[in-house]
Amino acid sequence: MGMAGVAARSAKLSTICRSAAHLPSMRASYSSPPLSRQITMAAQSLAARLKTSGLLRSQGLIGGKWVDAYDGKTIKVHNPATGEVITEVPCMGSRETKDAISSAYDAFQSWSKVTAAERSRHLRKWYDLLISHKEELGQLITLEQGKPLKEAIGEVGYGASFIEFFSEEAKRVYGDIIPAPLAGRRLFVLKQPVGVVGAIAPWNFPLAMITRKVGPALACGCTVVIKPSEHTPLTALAAAELSLQAGIPPGAVNVVMGKASDIGDSLLESSQVRKITFTGSTAVGKKLMAGAAATVKKVSLELGGNAPCIVFDDADVDVAVKGTLAAKFRNSGQTCVCANRVLVQEGIYEKFATALSKAVQNMQVGDGFSEGVVQGPLINEALLHKVESFVEDAISKGAKILLGGRRHSLGRTFYEPTVMGDVTSEMLISREEVFGPVAPLLRFRTEEEAIRMANDTNAGLAAYVFTSNVQRTWRVTEALEYGLVGVNEGLISTEVAPFGGVKQSGLGREGSKYGIDEYLELKYVCLGNMEH
Repeated sequence: MGMAGVAARSAKLSTICRSAAHLPSMRASYSSPPLSRQITMAAQSLAARLKTSGLLRSQGLIGGKWVDAYDGKTIKVHNPATGEVITEVPCMGSRETKDAISSAYDAFQSWSKVTAAERSRHLRKWYDLLISHKEELGQLITLEQGKPLKEAIGEVGYGASFIEFFSEEAKRVYGDIIPAPLAGRRLFVLKQPVGVVGAIAPWNFPLAMITRKVGPALACGCTVVIKPSEHTPLTALAAAELSLQAGIPPGAVNVVMGKASDIGDSLLESSQVRKITFTGSTAVGKKLMAGAAATVKKVSLELGGNAPCIVFDDADVDVAVKGTLAAKFRNSGQTCVCANRVLVQEGIYEKFATALSKAVQNMQVGDGFSEGVVQGPLINEALLHKVESFVEDAISKGAKILLGGRRHSLGRTFYEPTVMGDVTSEMLISREEVFGPVAPLLRFRTEEEAIRMANDTNAGLAAYVFTSNVQRTWRVTEALEYGLVGVNEGLISTEVAPFGGVKQSGLGREGSKYGIDEYLELKYVCLGNMEH
């Protein structure tokens, strides 16, 4: 088994081709909610409208052409809120991926030579199209991923912002002139695109995790082969359709999905692919990093987290509760920067626990298209079981359920927003990402203890601090071993700031002026005998 094969299996992407077996229904043994029939009909009507608009694509994109899997096999894409099949997409493998790589390689020869100003114009046009279709794209995200529609439309704005930002940065890839130590020489540094990029994206942000990679890649002249999650391929395909409408040339953007192990192996083994960029679990990131070694590819990895959210005695409770809600429960807790551990100083613990529980109790759970819903379903049954097992482990070791702690009455993969007290660092929920709507509260006494608890993990992606003390803000921020720190704020991601982790949370940065460097190579040029 190749490295990507191991990685894909470790990730449990559950890719099952139609000829072998159908994906299992995720209905479990629960009766459907009373409105399930109406919700299903509305979803089907929406899917039909999206198809008519041309944004619901059900084929892969290779060399500017929409294609089926060469053997005709397909995968069903489900609506996680209802279990209904939205559509089927190709179950592609190594042959299709190799063709996509060849297409990207051929397109690179011309796209890399297009002026920065022209690449900028194409990207700006793509951004404009994404924004003009934000309602439809948001609906598509909710349909296949389950997050509330308002949140999904917000993701479209966030995802599009990377295309806008890097359309501007395309014109700012500057080199250097170095003062020569010897007479008669002129020394230059050029920045050039690395080449074909394999971009492997997760299901939790079906648009933003793709545009954050593809935007800088295209801006500096690279071409891409995108592999979206098999759970959420439709948003990627819609975005790719709009890239074609924006005039980005055929072959510059390719999309393949299906047999994750075969696709991953093909990307890793190809000498034409010069970079792998991946967002996902740490375990899979390690496998991809090892697999990229054979051809010495550049690698960017945005991996798992175990984010501490530290609430000090001097924090404004209202600000801390608002920030913790945002950091913990966005996307039903299914983000890599979610607050995984809420560390609360003992002097404010009871007050904060009561205020947080009251706020969480008011959260409305349901289908993402329903009015007022702020939490949708978990992506699948496997994740639901993981959340349940983490909660059960904590309870068995002495944690107390302050709110929730069980499957929601809606059934399927809905889980009640949960707050747990008396959690300790030895519990599984403190050691690993729960990736669900569960807020575990841990007590601490001193600032030093909080920092030690926060850093006691292999992860180092995001951390959050709530305090009104400016000196403490600086001390704690500098002591935290994390790539991102939010102070008195729970939503900190933006296209203008570098996103990435330290330790085993990844390599490299995405977004900001630093993000484009991940797709560039430096070339030093020495001109000699210039005095003649």
